[in-house]
Amino acid sequence: MNFIETRGNQEGFSKEVTFSQALLSPSASFGGLYVPQTLPAFDASFFDKNLSYKALAKKVLTHFEIDIEETVIDEALSLYDKFDGPSNPTPLIKIKENLFVNELYHGPTRAFKDMALQPFGYILSHLAKKEGQKYLILAATSGDTGPAALESFKNKENIQIACLYPDGGTSDVQRLQMVTEDGKNLKVIGIKGNFDDAQHALKTLLASDTFKTQLEKNGIKLSAANSVNFGRIIFQIIYHVNAYLALMAQNEIDKGDKIYITVPSGNFGNALGAYYAKKMGLPIEKILITSNANNVLVELIQTGRYDIRDKKLILTLSPAMDILKSSNVERILYDMFGAQKTKAWMDDLNEKGFYQLSSQELARLQEDFAATDSDDTFTKETIASYASQGYVMDPHTATCLKAVGTLEENSLPDVLCSTAEWTKFAPTLMSALKKDDSQYSDKEALEYISKTLDIPITPSIKALFTKDVYHDTIIDKASIEAEILKFINA
Repeated sequence: MNFIETRGNQEGFSKEVTFSQALLSPSASFGGLYVPQTLPAFDASFFDKNLSYKALAKKVLTHFEIDIEETVIDEALSLYDKFDGPSNPTPLIKIKENLFVNELYHGPTRAFKDMALQPFGYILSHLAKKEGQKYLILAATSGDTGPAALESFKNKENIQIACLYPDGGTSDVQRLQMVTEDGKNLKVIGIKGNFDDAQHALKTLLASDTFKTQLEKNGIKLSAANSVNFGRIIFQIIYHVNAYLALMAQNEIDKGDKIYITVPSGNFGNALGAYYAKKMGLPIEKILITSNANNVLVELIQTGRYDIRDKKLILTLSPAMDILKSSNVERILYDMFGAQKTKAWMDDLNEKGFYQLSSQELARLQEDFAATDSDDTFTKETIASYASQGYVMDPHTATCLKAVGTLEENSLPDVLCSTAEWTKFAPTLMSALKKDDSQYSDKEALEYISKTLDIPITPSIKALFTKDVYHDTIIDKASIEAEILKFINA
């Protein structure tokens, strides 16, 4: 299978590339993204409830006919063996009638990003080594991509990785997961700004010929670990399919029955994975999107308008969704409306700060998506309510509950994507349980939650507070390129 570009093709870019080429060089024409030329189809026989997660993952990757050797795919998927419950790294938990949580956070950094970044990092590193080529991997994070990317690429041959995070915009645990990483090939950079600033810097550097020239002088090529890279997205399709098989195995549905999937918005990679799965044949009635006060995606899905002209990023208790420009919406727009319109909309967003779908285009978008938003009060009340019933969730998962009963048009099972373990946002949970607005440290909150709810603190999280800090760089946005060049020249 080959990959093509969301904004059309420009001189100097191949009209089609292979999966490995798109993975190694994810920046496409006009600053766009790579997408599959066609999507494979799941027939009825594909949905085998007895498949292990690794067997399902291999089956999906085989359907995409990616140009990666079978032995390398097997080795990459074997990394799921170090997750909790390797035969089922994404347990599906029933919390109410017709309501299930797809727990995607049982990997090494306790967030859903591990599901894609563990195998993705292995494959990218293999390709770099096979080429005999050194690569700089860029990552921008709102808190979870960074730790997962650093863990995946740490001490890999032919790889250096520079990770950008917003100083003050992550939880203490997320920050410690990054700044205490001791791999010799890692650079962690805090920036005075927000996640949109970090992501904009990443996209700018990926598209910068002068930056690439500077790297080439050192014999280095450029790639990315964010979900702008389709190497991430392909693995995010799999766990949606696995949740469906789990529902079958638990006798909650029969093969062919439809379900809802509810996703906290973020950078829209999870939603895109569900959308692709739906197009490939997974029986999804609709994908429900939830957001926090940064609700530009909700406005797009409800009104057809993506408008950030008067928007300022709001810091919330669900920081992974503190985003105004969600990259993977572009892939949805391309799939529905083609390259010409997608390029025009992305140009409008970059130049004018907004774009508008027609009423017919909005109706098409709403065939697959519905959306709602919530505030921090709802988040805390939901966390407290479910904790009292014996289920502990992080604040991003809590926003999913806003969709339940409000966006579902039919009585069907709803699978909520739980994107992070509670340990990464313990102060919010403590505040929710105590019903106050006090500020707590991560360490005291972890201990309080563990004692109050009688649940253990994950050992790797507990150990963070005694580890040495190796990365203390905090810089202005304007200094990012220079800081990265200093890193590769060190």
